[in-house]
Amino acid sequence: MQLIWEFIESDFITFAIPNTAFGIFSALAAPVLVETSTKFTPSAKMLVQRVPFVLGYNVANLLVFNLANQRATQSVTEDRINKPWRPIPQGKINTDQTRRMMLVVIPVTLAMNYALNVWHQGVLIHILSWLYNDLQGGDELFIREIIIAVAYGLFNGGSLAVAIGQESSLNSLGFTWIIITSGVILTTMQIQDLKDQEGDKSRDRKTIAIVFGEQFSRMSTALFVCVWTLLCSYFWAVGPVAFTFIASPGSVVILRLFLCSSHNHARTWRWWCFWHASLYMLPTFVVLGNFQ
Repeated sequence: MQLIWEFIESDFITFAIPNTAFGIFSALAAPVLVETSTKFTPSAKMLVQRVPFVLGYNVANLLVFNLANQRATQSVTEDRINKPWRPIPQGKINTDQTRRMMLVVIPVTLAMNYALNVWHQGVLIHILSWLYNDLQGGDELFIREIIIAVAYGLFNGGSLAVAIGQESSLNSLGFTWIIITSGVILTTMQIQDLKDQEGDKSRDRKTIAIVFGEQFSRMSTALFVCVWTLLCSYFWAVGPVAFTFIASPGSVVILRLFLCSSHNHARTWRWWCFWHASLYMLPTFVVLGNFQ
């Protein structure tokens, strides 16, 4: 278990937790996001009971991605620079053993996805992992951002389906919301690359920060954080309390992008994770009806 944790540690708080939050908070907003065969509003008790399943869905599929991502030769070279604490650079496991580990983890994860009724999302996530890692789509400018944005949409949609725990589908508003949140990822995810430039250069990864320059990446990310904060607030027509809730971490991200030096971007990245996770609560505010 310790070895598995070390493979996903750097992405647990910044990826698995926000996606789990999306599923739980969106389930609270099921009356406006989801079509079901019957009128359905999940209880707080039911959602608490579903949290381990939603988190398990995210962690298991994240593990598959990370195993594929960290075992490539160029990834090991990058991790020795950017993330030397990971298990392969530390010598705790080698790339061939990681490949064999995937032979077990992938079938188990697919079976779990089937049992949780998110088979389609899980299969597509594995295909995206193959495109990103084995076909090196993660090293291509813009292809990288598109793959990540689509993957977030699948993780988030799957998290909602697991949280509800019954036959359901997104309605037009829910589908639009998934697209919007993926748009947030598509245009602001580049903030992650600011802290990883040295390692990315070692593998010739073409990120926005490297191709267009760090200053361009900083300014464009700050612009999109501002735009999405306003657009999401307008989309849900929320009041001042909800707007302040999402604008506060967004403002911190923008200020850090302008004021902090490059070696502080890891903390800016964590603030970004908090900001985009806060957006996921907007439908819940609307359903509660106290912030309109």
